[in-house]
Amino acid sequence: METTTNPQTQTLGYWAVKAIQKHLEKVISHESEVLKDHDPEELHQMRVGMRRLRSAVVGFAPVLKLPESAEDEKIGRIARRLGKLRDLDVLLEILQNTYYSQLPPSEQEIVDKVLMDWVKQRHKAFRVVAWTLEHKIYQNLKEDLQDWIKEPSFTTLEKLPIDQVLPDLLLPQISHLFLHPGWQVGINQDPANSAEITSETLEIILHQQGESLHDLRKQAKKIRYQMSLFTNFYSPKYSTYLEDIKAIQEHLGDIQDGMVLMEKIADKIFSKINSKLPTLINLLAESQYESWQKWQSLQQRYLKAENRQEFRLELLHPVI
Repeated sequence: METTTNPQTQTLGYWAVKAIQKHLEKVISHESEVLKDHDPEELHQMRVGMRRLRSAVVGFAPVLKLPESAEDEKIGRIARRLGKLRDLDVLLEILQNTYYSQLPPSEQEIVDKVLMDWVKQRHKAFRVVAWTLEHKIYQNLKEDLQDWIKEPSFTTLEKLPIDQVLPDLLLPQISHLFLHPGWQVGINQDPANSAEITSETLEIILHQQGESLHDLRKQAKKIRYQMSLFTNFYSPKYSTYLEDIKAIQEHLGDIQDGMVLMEKIADKIFSKINSKLPTLINLLAESQYESWQKWQSLQQRYLKAENRQEFRLELLHPVI
């Protein structure tokens, strides 16, 4: 998106329409290829578009009067169905392309059975996605939003200058991020008894508090999507913060993928996974620990009050 000197393009309403149009077009552009089911990347991109669309609907909610079919929850329902299929694609890709070749034959034999089961699950998940994209809930969402973009309807906030309200749009989301309990995972509240986290202690931490990290990742993803709309309105420092948010999302995502992979495999093996698949478990633990160390550097940076304050100050000063 590019700004111009036309005052109409500097309003909150204009940017709300541009965001929704951009993300809706991305969703629609991948629809036919998703239904062909030849390339998992098409599903991934459609899911990203749907999530970004939902973030725009939520982020611009104060100015929008959208059709009932475009409610946050209805978009979320479609996104979740796409997500179930995408999650299986990710698991299959990681296990097949990252780890399988590194396993001894005895473990490959076990993994083959797991993969076969996941492929069957994927067939079922794809049928749900195909049904969803043909159902009136998705079709109404698409058609009603296309009509709305042609003749958008707003609240009385439509004409507010975008540079004046950007801090009000972005700061609440950053506050939610900074107040998330996931930042405290693995932090010893007693510095006198602090010790370096090892791969073994990380396993315990993730077992006890992994869900909190997963939720923090989801919060970072929402903020990333919203912030990415407004890079033209801020200094290069803003883009640096945006890259940090992206890195947080990716490192926590890698940790989560490893956790889910172990849980899903364990569900298919009726004895201790450690004795059946020791090589795979060690590889997963090494990968998770590497991702944890990358996350820790960002965690420590943003636990410092001065760094959080600099982030807030950047959001307070858009540049036109």
